[in-house]
Amino acid sequence: MPHPTDTRRGPEPPDLSEKGGVKAGQPQRSDERLFMQFLAFGGCPDPRPIVEALGRAGIAGVLYEDVNDPRGLGLLTFSENPDFFVDRVRPLLNTAPCAALVQKPEYTMLGRTYAIGYEPDLADVLLQRPRRTVLNPAWRWAVWYPLRRNGKFAQLPADEQRTILAEHGAIGMSFGAGDYAHDVRLACHGLDKDDNDFVVGLIGKDLFPLSAVVQAMRKTQQTALYLDRLGPFFVGRAIWQSPL
Repeated sequence: MPHPTDTRRGPEPPDLSEKGGVKAGQPQRSDERLFMQFLAFGGCPDPRPIVEALGRAGIAGVLYEDVNDPRGLGLLTFSENPDFFVDRVRPLLNTAPCAALVQKPEYTMLGRTYAIGYEPDLADVLLQRPRRTVLNPAWRWAVWYPLRRNGKFAQLPADEQRTILAEHGAIGMSFGAGDYAHDVRLACHGLDKDDNDFVVGLIGKDLFPLSAVVQAMRKTQQTALYLDRLGPFFVGRAIWQSPL
């Protein structure tokens, strides 16, 4: 029995830092993340005024022409501070010429970079590599989509989860090694209206490989057995990219 004078300890706060592999003999930890938001619009037959407005605003991002909508656009913006989307992006979209755009809420995505525990350069993975990927002028084609795993995956033993994710990841690495497709993976738990788990961007110099990597991943255990929802898919080509 505890002594009446013992002080009862409360719950310990969770450790929210991202953790990478060992670097220079020290484990890597970081509380910095890159937030990325994707918005889609219609009703824009001429995107040139939008491009000019984005250039004047000096924000970091990419503007895509929607290949499946002749009047459609997709806007990707990003920052380490999520206030950016309210303080900078929101006012821009509510003033001319952007205010005339018609938003497509079904394509809205918001996510954050994350670590899986063995990254050799944690800061690069969290902050710089996603920027380099989406702003590379040679990689103008993009496919953006959200996904949600089902509850069965979360209940699997950790070793089995790693095996399933490794199968999925090996396909992505092989496409990247051939410069066919490069991915941006974001966690979006609690950040969208549809309760998705992740946002994925497939980026490359040609469109066909981006479709091919989605096709190849259909056969993995994660996609075939443990996904509840995949998409909708936005397919576009960059018309404007901010300086890296």
